[in-house]
Amino acid sequence: MGMGFTIGGSRGTKEFRSGVRRRGRTSECTTVAEYTGLWGWDAVPGARAAAPARDCSCGRTNCVAPGAHPLGFAPTVPGGATLDEVTEIWGEYPGATILLPVGRAFDLIEVSAEAGRRALVRMERMGLPLGPVTVTPDGRAQFFVAPGAAAELPQLLYRMGWDDADLDLRALGHGAFLTAPPSDHAGLGPAGWLRRPALDCAGGPPQARLLLGTLAYTCHRFRR
Repeated sequence: MGMGFTIGGSRGTKEFRSGVRRRGRTSECTTVAEYTGLWGWDAVPGARAAAPARDCSCGRTNCVAPGAHPLGFAPTVPGGATLDEVTEIWGEYPGATILLPVGRAFDLIEVSAEAGRRALVRMERMGLPLGPVTVTPDGRAQFFVAPGAAAELPQLLYRMGWDDADLDLRALGHGAFLTAPPSDHAGLGPAGWLRRPALDCAGGPPQARLLLGTLAYTCHRFRR
């Protein structure tokens, strides 16, 4: 299906792999090593999508998540991996999207980007504990929260009285993947940070219940 790019050094020539690996050590691999070594997150090489048709590099014409899923033949780089260890693995998949598995070190609460920005301002003013927050090129904000939030979300919303509200809010847990900045998200452009990882949250993101009330309220107000 006429794709104009490939991913995976194992598919290319030895010379191409060597050249990309040297460059990757100072760019892609360094970024991955920050995620694994500094923050302790697992990372997985992901597929990419080419604009404008968003053909996925996996080669499947009916791909349901073009440029937003792991490469089927790529291993997980475990949290704690050093730069040398990352280079050894990631160097085989030059150009891969950096994906972080959700449900291990963190879950996500996702809202619209505008609601997320407004909620973040309120939370910072209130002094609430915060983890990282990403923003996607298709207008979604994703708040890092402690694992288990996806399973607990219906009960938490019920307890807070938001269970019957029409909220643009969902939780992502085990089985989902986050496109890590600055990787391209689904061929739409780079993912970014609304709030970068910081040492004050290195021990783990906050419990969802601490943020959910503000997020639900802001989503409700923004939709109105």
